[in-house]
Amino acid sequence: MLDRTLSAEAERAEPRRGTVLFFVAAFGITWLLQVPALLALGGVLSGPPERFMLLVGLGAFGPMLAAILASRVEGGRAQVRALFRALRPRSVGAGWYVLALLISGATFVVAMAAYRVLGGQDGGPWLYLPSDAPHIAALIFFSIGEEIGWRGFALPRLQTRYGPLAASLVIGVLWTLWHIPMFLLSGISMGLLPNLALFIVPGSIVFTWIYNRTGGGLLFAVLAHMGTHLNNSNRALPGNATPLAIHTAGYLVLAFALVILDRRSWTLTASSTSPRP
Repeated sequence: MLDRTLSAEAERAEPRRGTVLFFVAAFGITWLLQVPALLALGGVLSGPPERFMLLVGLGAFGPMLAAILASRVEGGRAQVRALFRALRPRSVGAGWYVLALLISGATFVVAMAAYRVLGGQDGGPWLYLPSDAPHIAALIFFSIGEEIGWRGFALPRLQTRYGPLAASLVIGVLWTLWHIPMFLLSGISMGLLPNLALFIVPGSIVFTWIYNRTGGGLLFAVLAHMGTHLNNSNRALPGNATPLAIHTAGYLVLAFALVILDRRSWTLTASSTSPRP
């Protein structure tokens, strides 16, 4: 009996160690690659920050690389294969593909409409479409590089242990902090960090809802992330924070509605959706 108890405790501890390793590696890889640009921005390194932009872009793959590392530690190559196997399309209706891709941008448009109806003025454009090659590349590659880590690796393990809502909140907070170098490089003041957290954390809840509703569909989380770049209110920063505030209000209402109106999604665990070797 004691041997079985110790074995069960060891099995529970292994994913916990893997999750801690994932977060440490995700921050470490990303920040290590993006620090040179920050040092150049601060004048510590000579030359403009732009000379280090390739490293900054590679830093966006930190969560994916961390997920590969942690998966390998947890279960070897089989676990790594399972991580990427979660990207396969799921047997769900075509509407989920459309919803995942458009939910973020549509939330912003609806929030902007409500803002105008309520008498708000000068909220800025309603659409912030990717307008050049770097933004289009970010839409595709950053979404994949991040979501394989956040939703592909971390979410299934955290929600199995803590439940979907708590897991979403943890990922949302850490996801916000992980972005700090990119915020600074974009000229965004750290005084806006609480505002950005209020935007990203509800987004994490929405992504979890999509992930669980599609049966652990990592592809749909990637599409949802792409959707944030399709109509990205953050592009108005640092000059105009109003679009971010409006989008944040919309995300908060949406996340609250999903939690209240679809309670079944928040009682699920990832036991049936987490990647297995």
